[in-house]
Amino acid sequence: MHKRSFFAVPALFLSCSLFASQIYDIVIYGGTSAGVSAAIQSSRSGKSVVVIEPTSRIGGLTTGGLGATDIGSKTSVGGISKEFYVNVKEYYANTANWKYQTPESYSQDRNAPGDDAMWTFEPSAALKIYHQMLSREKVEIVYKERLNRKNGVKMKSGNIVSIEMESGRFFKAKVFIDATYEGDLMAAAGVSYTYGREANSQYGETLNGVQFNSSSPMLNGRLSHNAKYHNFIEGVDPYVVKGDPTSGVLPFIDPKGPGKNGEGDKRIQAYCFRMTLTDVPENRIPFTKPDDYNELNYELLFRNYEAAKGPVSKMYFYGDPLVPWINTPMPNRKTDTNNQKGFSTDFIGQNYNYPDASYEEREKIVKAHRSYQQGLMWTLAYHPRIPKEVRDVVSQWGTCKDEHSEDGWQEQLYIREARRMISSYVMTQYNCEGIVKAPDVICMAGYGMDSHHTQRFIDENGYVKNEGNVEARGLKPYGVSYRSIVPRAEECRNLIVPVCVSSTHIAFGSLRMEPVFMILGQSAAVAAAIAIDQQLAVQDVPYPELRKKLIKLKQILD
Repeated sequence: MHKRSFFAVPALFLSCSLFASQIYDIVIYGGTSAGVSAAIQSSRSGKSVVVIEPTSRIGGLTTGGLGATDIGSKTSVGGISKEFYVNVKEYYANTANWKYQTPESYSQDRNAPGDDAMWTFEPSAALKIYHQMLSREKVEIVYKERLNRKNGVKMKSGNIVSIEMESGRFFKAKVFIDATYEGDLMAAAGVSYTYGREANSQYGETLNGVQFNSSSPMLNGRLSHNAKYHNFIEGVDPYVVKGDPTSGVLPFIDPKGPGKNGEGDKRIQAYCFRMTLTDVPENRIPFTKPDDYNELNYELLFRNYEAAKGPVSKMYFYGDPLVPWINTPMPNRKTDTNNQKGFSTDFIGQNYNYPDASYEEREKIVKAHRSYQQGLMWTLAYHPRIPKEVRDVVSQWGTCKDEHSEDGWQEQLYIREARRMISSYVMTQYNCEGIVKAPDVICMAGYGMDSHHTQRFIDENGYVKNEGNVEARGLKPYGVSYRSIVPRAEECRNLIVPVCVSSTHIAFGSLRMEPVFMILGQSAAVAAAIAIDQQLAVQDVPYPELRKKLIKLKQILD
């Protein structure tokens, strides 16, 4: 195979501004779970490394509220990813870390007896553990620096020479790793990407594209839930004045939806905040009404309860029958609270522009999501149109004084998907099902293909419905290709992308789990070290050598 070697830094870039730039073996943009894992492995490989994190907190969703780890198969989690969860168990083995309950009183079915790891945790605990792991390594962390996305990536002969932050600060490296949820460095480097949903016809899939059929199709012999889950009670009127289309539709309903079944679009599955809540009075911050609260934004929630026939407790057929949430217990009487049912924490249809949006536009989207969710929780807890039995439950809860910011709300929005790279190998539904085996395996994934709703529309009967939910469970662990995290060689030769993986929308619905991101982050760093040592383009890293090193590092590849 022809070897594409690294370039020598050309003289034209050795300007006065770049003399002050910092030079590393590996620059990691994004301190997500993948970025942290990649940084630790880079240090252990003897490489100089810096993590550039645009916010003031590392860890992404792992420290941002997603404490109920979506695992898939525990046996497929190895390396630094497994090390993190083993450290979680060790952290909670210390009774000093139990303040609001005893270890014996905490039970969660994710944590089976005999596990050497623990798979549920508080955000603050995850942050401490990451810092402890990083403190043992030679890793520099730079906070609150954002990439200049317009012209901040300097390229030469297919390689990234340097990246510039909005502040004017430069960083140079031999290999760059984009570990952001958004893929900003990847996009700024001119690497091909997509977002939204492909048509089923593009890759011969069945669970991609628009999914508004009312049935639950079989997936390789397994049930795939879609339209029935997380949807409205039948008969919820979508108009401002019930029965009067001339009055206009209620907020957040897409009058252009839903599109044809199976066709592609640029709709993005919904985002939310994974709330950390508590019912401990001395640690609880009661829900408050945001300053921009608009009662009309929650009219569909009121009508959904009003449409229930008989007792409210029978209005839904799985999960909590009363409250629209998944309130998973975390240690110290806290929760990881997530979306559930037709009107919940997912801000459906309000994130379509996020992947390519400017920083300022993204900040507005994040602010709108936070305001919507704050208003939702206040409404569920205190609004008189919410059934009393619901208010009595929700009002016992609030955000935590000892988590996140002063009001208990985190900075990290749950970016379920944004950009996805298009490389020489695209992971599809058939990889997830095990029908197609990926080459050059660097990670095992195994969580079900999972997409949240993407739009709210009016059906043929004139009622409101959600569309986009797919939950295809029962997958066995499957391999993720190294080629799916490196760009095409003709686009960039020293960039690795372990989060915005080259995959279809529905395949990414399985890949997008934090343990997988940590595994891919470590694999990316191992590959980067080999590329540096042998002066190769990342596409030319010899797979047998990469595989051997990953196995030695206790990665699970079979």
